[in-house]
Amino acid sequence: RGFLYSKAQSLGCNKIALGHHFNDVVETILMGILYNGQIQSMMPKLKSANFEGMELIRPLYKVKEKDIINWQKHNDLRFLRCACRFTEEMEKSSDGVGESKRQEMKMLVAKLLETNERADDNIFNCVQNINLNTCIAWKKDGKLTHFLDEYPQK
Repeated sequence: RGFLYSKAQSLGCNKIALGHHFNDVVETILMGILYNGQIQSMMPKLKSANFEGMELIRPLYKVKEKDIINWQKHNDLRFLRCACRFTEEMEKSSDGVGESKRQEMKMLVAKLLETNERADDNIFNCVQNINLNTCIAWKKDGKLTHFLDEYPQK
């Protein structure tokens, strides 16, 4: 990503727009929970820590993948699946062997949607409805706070 930032700056740009969409956010949340043991999300915009004045934006953040695909078909467009050859190869796997964690999350969400039509919306909403009064610990700006740090002593 550093090369992308450098090139954008050399062209006089101050923003990089990525194509992540709603489903990418939901899958990222699930991967964080299931494989990293943390609740985190993919932010819709953020300032670069390493490239002064640069900002990353995700304009499709709340657009569902199915709506993008419908729009694509309606307009007879062909999109690049992914710039990463490794990810492309993993997605092609039809036997499930070697599938990516993102593909695994995509399949998990599809399964959850069979019994709960709002499962994806609820996963997305869980990272914006956090009740810190019920969290054992939380991290902000790299600082870990435990509920006992703020628990009344008497």
